[in-house]
Amino acid sequence: MKLSEIDRTLREIRVTPVKTLGQNFLHDQNLARWVIQQAGVSADDFVLEIGPGLGALTAPALDAGARVLAIEKDARLVNFLREQFAGRALEVVHLDALEFEVAKLFPHGPVKLLGNLPYYISTPLLLRFLQQPTPIVLAVLMLQKEVAVRLSAGPRSRDYGVLSLVVQSQCRVEFLRTVPASVFLPRPEVDSAFVRLRPRAPNELAAHDRARLLALVRRGFSQRRKQLGKLLKDEVADWPRAAAEIDASPQARAEELSLEQWIALANFDQLPVAGREGTDGAEAFAIVDELDCVIGSAPRSEVHGNNLRHRAIHIFLFNSAGELLLQKRSPWKDRHPLLWDSSAAGHVGAGEEYDATAARELREELGVTAELSLVGKLRASEETGQEFIQLYRGRHEGPFQPARVEIDAVEFFAPGVIARWTKERPGDFAPGFLACWRIHQCGEGRA
Repeated sequence: MKLSEIDRTLREIRVTPVKTLGQNFLHDQNLARWVIQQAGVSADDFVLEIGPGLGALTAPALDAGARVLAIEKDARLVNFLREQFAGRALEVVHLDALEFEVAKLFPHGPVKLLGNLPYYISTPLLLRFLQQPTPIVLAVLMLQKEVAVRLSAGPRSRDYGVLSLVVQSQCRVEFLRTVPASVFLPRPEVDSAFVRLRPRAPNELAAHDRARLLALVRRGFSQRRKQLGKLLKDEVADWPRAAAEIDASPQARAEELSLEQWIALANFDQLPVAGREGTDGAEAFAIVDELDCVIGSAPRSEVHGNNLRHRAIHIFLFNSAGELLLQKRSPWKDRHPLLWDSSAAGHVGAGEEYDATAARELREELGVTAELSLVGKLRASEETGQEFIQLYRGRHEGPFQPARVEIDAVEFFAPGVIARWTKERPGDFAPGFLACWRIHQCGEGRA
């Protein structure tokens, strides 16, 4: 909309911009089209827009052919948007974006995020929507310029700090351009800026314990001018050796270390958190006949290489809300890397039985124990990778300690979300899970 149109529309729908909601309406149409170009929005895309306002970005996104889900907190603007874009591929949700369940986006596939984020909640919104696991593959966002500069800052700059590293450890950040206050009605008191964020690939950075990384970063920046050797003496006992190992000066301060050096520091003197151990080709599996009777054993590599019949277990863990825990398989798995799978799953080893394997896999993969009950059994087939699978069910609220050699991420999902997701995007899941999900649904239906 042009400036005059915005002013007239606000009067017609009796909306006075609310400063506490960060309501500043964009009236530069060229800038709106530029945003859509920077996000590469096309007819193949599903777009999530936060704070659509009067639809400055919504309109060009729809014109590009995308499906758009817009989250708007102001009920008056929700009604306007629904009327303005009636009959088009737009769904408007009346909600505070901080309360939106990101997990509901997974059935839509890769999502592009757009928005003119309210300045007062821009950081928590970023961390909520881009925290792994996330279906968002790209975000182009307008933020307060000061925040945009901090997000994209590099080492040895005054703007580089905890926020920079927290976000950059999850995403690659590009500062795109400054936006003057004059393109908004009403004019904000500060300039804005656009940033583009792309979530990092699972194996893009060295594997590390994220909690330890963030603890070190926060401690290191607690006194910016103080040397890290003094600040981290309780966390890193042999600082001179650590500094040498990460190629840093013994007198280094927090702002001098790159993200990669911070990760190396988090890994200093720690046990490896990931590697090829998750695909040990020599691990011995029980080999069975067409009736699931054990006839011998063979190494993993031979079993998978020759498609020999063998045994496996899958476990569905539910919380008190009835949500199912799914795991995203690690990039080091020899089969179906980075696909979503059952809460825990594993092969029955030589000399082992199904029940014992289920208890063991639960401990090894998630670091918990739970009472398990048998749901059903699947025959070996091409879909299951020639595995006879026994499916178990249990309950646990967490917290979990996922084995990084096995699992990239874990997340609880409502069964309704999973049902829609498996229907719309079955390729996001390991085939064995899809088979288990079907027998679970059949069991639920009989109940």
